[in-house]
Amino acid sequence: MLNPIAPDSVDRVKATLARPGMRTVCLFPAMQRYSMHDERVSYVLEAIAAVPGAAVFVHAACSAWEFARDWDSVDFDISFGNPLDLHAVALAFPKVPFIIPHFGAGMFREALMVADLCPNVYLDTSSSNGWIRYHPGLTLRNVFHHAMEALGPDRLLFGTDSSFSARLGSRCLRNAGGTCSRRRGGQNIPREF
Repeated sequence: MLNPIAPDSVDRVKATLARPGMRTVCLFPAMQRYSMHDERVSYVLEAIAAVPGAAVFVHAACSAWEFARDWDSVDFDISFGNPLDLHAVALAFPKVPFIIPHFGAGMFREALMVADLCPNVYLDTSSSNGWIRYHPGLTLRNVFHHAMEALGPDRLLFGTDSSFSARLGSRCLRNAGGTCSRRRGGQNIPREF
């Protein structure tokens, strides 16, 4: 996880992405309290854009709140975690893939809007999906359906931020499986993401 407003952030990105197998930089604006529009963030994104195949993973919304409950020493501000903040950034760096985990973690609508408007924005499905409680009536099956409608299967990812067991992942796929398998002609679901 990189703090892009730290003085050595550009050097750290360059060194990290030069290591074999390293291709993604994780940002957590709500935890480190910065705006994606901060000029220092753009310097980091320029360094990432210079590396072919590099991507940016940006935590959003309530994923910060979930961490904050467990990490008393971290001062989160979820106002920095709105997926809409990625819109101008993703447009400015069209060749860089931006990944929003947990379907936007409570800001599903905003994550869908950004991904719909920016073809280089992907949504990741990994999480307990506890954020659904903020969307009365929404089910995980509906979430997958809406995401498939807006993005298609090629921009939905599975497991890029999963620290949970394979059991949870397989349950998520079973719960969403009807939607995914119907959309892709019954192909193997894990290969979809």
